[in-house]
Amino acid sequence: MPLVDNAVYVDGRRALEPDSLDETFELMRDVKGMAWIGLYRPDDDEIHAIANKFGLHHLSVEDTSKGHQRAKLESYEDTLFVVLRPARYLDREERVEFGEVHVFVGPDFVLTIRHAEAPDLGKVRHRLEGMPELLAMGPDAVLYAILDEVVDGYEPVANGLENDIDEIENDLFGGNPGVARRIYKLHREVLQFQRATQPLQNMIETLQRGGSQYTIDNELGRRLRDVHDHVIRVVDRANTFRALLQNALTVHSTLVAQRQNAEMQRMTETSLKQNDEVKRISSWAAILFAPTLIASIYGMNFDVMPELHWAFGYPFSIGLMLMLGVGLYWTFRRNNWL
Repeated sequence: MPLVDNAVYVDGRRALEPDSLDETFELMRDVKGMAWIGLYRPDDDEIHAIANKFGLHHLSVEDTSKGHQRAKLESYEDTLFVVLRPARYLDREERVEFGEVHVFVGPDFVLTIRHAEAPDLGKVRHRLEGMPELLAMGPDAVLYAILDEVVDGYEPVANGLENDIDEIENDLFGGNPGVARRIYKLHREVLQFQRATQPLQNMIETLQRGGSQYTIDNELGRRLRDVHDHVIRVVDRANTFRALLQNALTVHSTLVAQRQNAEMQRMTETSLKQNDEVKRISSWAAILFAPTLIASIYGMNFDVMPELHWAFGYPFSIGLMLMLGVGLYWTFRRNNWL
């Protein structure tokens, strides 16, 4: 079994380190302590074995087995089932990596199941073990510490997304051809970030209110309010990021349309210039064609041709050529072809 850590705590202190989950289940009943079990990517058989030991509800077990759950908090009698979507920003790749952690909180146990590298629950455990007065508050304190760790992890993610958006604003007016792809990629990451963070507001508010199945210590309530404030700030930033990216998409579409219109106008002007040139060439070709036609006919040298031996035949043909040329020139000039 992918067991990361397994311990029984009494009065906020690590008292026992059982070798197996069966032993953990027995010892936590004997010493009336709290068991904190950490698992990393267990398979379905291992999940169902633990569920049978701790009496976990089959619907929560089914969600854990499937994975890829949205962030949520569900109550099953005296057990809470919490799904969190931690995130971390990868500087080298300039992208956000989202994880998933499931937390089962019972009256005397906490079971954490990680489906990704983040968050570092070992750091959470170490920090809580250094605060026995807080850890003595029981499983709810562990849940608070995990929530606090996940929410703190959102801050560098928000900073990374903000830097990426600032770069996009510079690329947007720089004519970078890849800016559209990057805007869509960031928009998708921001949407995932919103889906991970927005449900936490209602989740923490629900924990603060408590209910018939569970109650929160006053001190934990104050600490949860602080986490809630952090969540609100992160959610507000995520909403701002989404609005900025939507505006960026609109501006990009406008700039692309302007460039296309400018290109179409340039092509139209070029086409008009080409048409004018074609008209001029065609006009001069027609003007030159008329005398050429007459000259070619009278240059055939046949013996029997009208006006071939006429004394005024040559002046008449020259005049006819000039008359046709001038007539065509005047016609084309009148129609602005020349």
